[in-house]
Amino acid sequence: MDFAAARKVMVDSQVRVNDVTDRALQAALLETPRERFLPADRAFSAYAEIQPEIANGRLLMLARDLSKLLMALGARPGERALAIAGPYAGAVLARMGLEVTAQEADAAVFEVVGPVLADEGVQTVVAPLTAASGEGYDIIISECAVPGRPEAWINALKVGGRLAVVERSSAAGKAVLYVRGEQGVSRRELFDAAPQVLAELRPEPTFAL
Repeated sequence: MDFAAARKVMVDSQVRVNDVTDRALQAALLETPRERFLPADRAFSAYAEIQPEIANGRLLMLARDLSKLLMALGARPGERALAIAGPYAGAVLARMGLEVTAQEADAAVFEVVGPVLADEGVQTVVAPLTAASGEGYDIIISECAVPGRPEAWINALKVGGRLAVVERSSAAGKAVLYVRGEQGVSRRELFDAAPQVLAELRPEPTFAL
């Protein structure tokens, strides 16, 4: 399979047509080998309009939705970024000149994507996803959805830092952009999306008699 050709088709048919106009982002998507974020026997599915599985139920986000999240962040070279449950997003940001750390709770994910992240210069950390690893980030992004406002992630942003994530508590979800300011945090809704929800962020069920 000609992955470079498939990558161009993905950018032309899934990214550019969805108002993703950032040229640096488009170039990074064209250069980042999405097929290497999947096991070899599933690499062929990397550029289809689906969410293929990395490992143990963890999925790659749709290229269309991820590219729109990334454009909303307005990433700049030299910024510090954290990709939580978002290894492919982290690699794209690294291609754009950012200093990136990828955080996963399941080491099995890094068994698949670790080699390509190392090649892309992305640092990796295995830690629970209920909180961000480190603090003072310019950018945080996730390829998975969260069930509500992720306060622990927002608290890891520096002033002026941005978080792009999908909030999803039902079948439909909403991509949102948080910006941390001197006096508080702003929230802007971006578009509809429905990636998988991070199980460990779901609230514990409660029962009443």
